[in-house]
Amino acid sequence: MPMNSTDSQIKEDMLLPEIEDKPPMANRFRGYLPVVIDVETAGFNPKKNALLEIAAVLLDMDEEGIITPGETIACHILPFKGSELDQAALDFTGIDPYHPFRMAVEEKHALPKIFKPIREAIKINGCTRAILVGHNPSFDLSFLNAAAKRSGIKRNPFHAFSTFDTATLGGLAYGQTVLARAVKAAGFDWDSERAHSAIYDTQRTADLFCNIVNRWSTLTRDAENSE
Repeated sequence: MPMNSTDSQIKEDMLLPEIEDKPPMANRFRGYLPVVIDVETAGFNPKKNALLEIAAVLLDMDEEGIITPGETIACHILPFKGSELDQAALDFTGIDPYHPFRMAVEEKHALPKIFKPIREAIKINGCTRAILVGHNPSFDLSFLNAAAKRSGIKRNPFHAFSTFDTATLGGLAYGQTVLARAVKAAGFDWDSERAHSAIYDTQRTADLFCNIVNRWSTLTRDAENSE
């Protein structure tokens, strides 16, 4: 019986080695490169509702293992043919899907623009695949995977199902699961007027994720040095 994509991903995960003499990122997350993603959509169903915006923040790591936000990549996307646009979702985000100033492109053109620099970052960092970082990321990953399938993209750089969830991490580190509250608890500003833009939400999520990872790394090093 042929393996499905989930079985193939699990097999790949089991074979990942720790690699010496590679960039620090290669071994920090078992060969996976964390990439922060946020999407804005016209509803909750990835198969029926349109993907309208996607933003990605690449992450950098220095020789000391400190992780910082890097390049931001973003695209406005036209609703795919036959997609449903939920008015409540549009009212919430404030997006007019067909406004000419959006300069939106079709999914099949948007995703390669997002995926190409991610693949390049995977290679530069000695990693094997990207892993999606997001706030309640199963939502973002479901829309990303559905759009990739519609666009006929066979080389999706992201892990098929694993993610890092900043809602969970924010709850652990700061007792806050709402993005705005977790970001402020971590010491960053939050502009509610800019929220629900894929770029803004992704950049603040990246700040939060890096803060928590670095905080944990510092605690771990301090504990090791005290022994």
